[in-house]
Amino acid sequence: MVLRARPSDSTLSAHDRLYRSLRSQVMHGELAPGQALTLRGLAAQYGMSVTPVREALQRLVAEGALTLSSSGRVATPELSPERIEELAAIRAMLEPELAARALPRAHFALIDRLAAINALNAEAVVRADAVAYVRTNLEFHRTLYLRAQAPAMLAICETVWLQLGPTMRALYARLRRNEPPQHHRLILAALRAGDEPGLRLAVRTDVTQGLRHLAA
Repeated sequence: MVLRARPSDSTLSAHDRLYRSLRSQVMHGELAPGQALTLRGLAAQYGMSVTPVREALQRLVAEGALTLSSSGRVATPELSPERIEELAAIRAMLEPELAARALPRAHFALIDRLAAINALNAEAVVRADAVAYVRTNLEFHRTLYLRAQAPAMLAICETVWLQLGPTMRALYARLRRNEPPQHHRLILAALRAGDEPGLRLAVRTDVTQGLRHLAA
């Protein structure tokens, strides 16, 4: 099998660069729920023509990262309580399974890496940096789930994270956290102990508790 190197930013097309940038912004809550995006505005902001902007937005709409109204308005997702509850249920089903599949491959280096990411998450809480908080929180989960070697399941999770990104930032502002999620520590403890039931429970609670506060 031939492994292909991941393309650098300099080799990506204009619409690929914009797509990656906007995708990251949506997933990490850098854009507010319901924030409108325009072709001309993005073209001016990123110094490119309208065509690559349109292509990037079309990809993001197809992924659920953005919504397209009947009038043609493109915006970040603005989720109803019912939609939040649905996405929380998907996370509750998929993410404990991904964590359990990762457990046999959770070597000490991985656990140390997760602990380091969790420390960055704690720093974001101290700084009240909502974007860094969401980013490091998702990085914690994604780093663990990559060890599950279940790319189709992880892709579904990332689609859910994309839809939730702006709302997650709103949740952070509402809860006004002053300490990192305690369930990350329970996840780390379960990984160290090889405790699959404990790991499943910690992950399920971590990915649903805050969202259900918001849905309520």
